[in-house]
Amino acid sequence: MTTHAPAVPSKMPDVGITIFSVMTRLAAEHGAINLAQGFPDFDCDPALVEAVAEYMRRGNNQYAPMQGVHALREALAAKILSLYGARYDADTEITVTSGATEAMFCAISSFVGPGDEVILFEPCYDSYVP
Repeated sequence: MTTHAPAVPSKMPDVGITIFSVMTRLAAEHGAINLAQGFPDFDCDPALVEAVAEYMRRGNNQYAPMQGVHALREALAAKILSLYGARYDADTEITVTSGATEAMFCAISSFVGPGDEVILFEPCYDSYVP
């Protein structure tokens, strides 16, 4: 007799279709420009494609350090200094994230602790809803 393991209960039973799915469908239906997400409607610059390919040929295709590649953090510190006159230490004050959601998580989790109250205005980006 075959027995099956019990189903794993969902931790998000009430999560429905995201606003991004809705807006993508509506934009496609109406031939509109979708400003809800980062969907560029142009090709990537060939020089950028070649630069990425060259870095990959050199073996730069592994996970980056948690804080981001040191040379990039140094370049960001230099750029911030040249643009705004503000000095930041690339080793202790700059972190590179893989996107806005990770950056928001890092920033919020740095200041918000267990039991703290957080006010969230809705509608909001669906990843921000607890």
